[in-house]
Amino acid sequence: MSIVKSPITVMATFLWIGFVCAISFLEAWLKFQAPGITLSLGLGIGRLVFNMLNKVEWVFAIAIFINLIIQAKKGFKLPYLVFIIPLVLLAIQSIWLLPALDARAELYIQNQPVPPSNNHFYYVGMEALKVISLVVFGISQFKKQTI
Repeated sequence: MSIVKSPITVMATFLWIGFVCAISFLEAWLKFQAPGITLSLGLGIGRLVFNMLNKVEWVFAIAIFINLIIQAKKGFKLPYLVFIIPLVLLAIQSIWLLPALDARAELYIQNQPVPPSNNHFYYVGMEALKVISLVVFGISQFKKQTI
């Protein structure tokens, strides 16, 4: 039998995973399959959705961080270090990668020349690493209890 150390941390972690998987790995490319969606329209939608996803991710990250601070009063745990990975990735995405992708999308929308870039690959890689680390962190929030 397992018990949950912090229900808020577990809920926020797995909701965060769900949001990232649903948007980054499903919605992002699927919207371009819809009839009548042009590249410019799809990019405009994507900019809105990913900017909102980023804000929601920060809400989850802050909720988890606050709960970890509360839990740290009982002693610092090694699994807390795993949480640093998605936190750092989210910061990199917020400060550098999303603004760069947003500017690139704006060039497409304005019919301007767009130089080649690997930023989408970096973003997908970061999202995959973020999900993996959140899964590991989320599982670490369960404690086995013997009966």
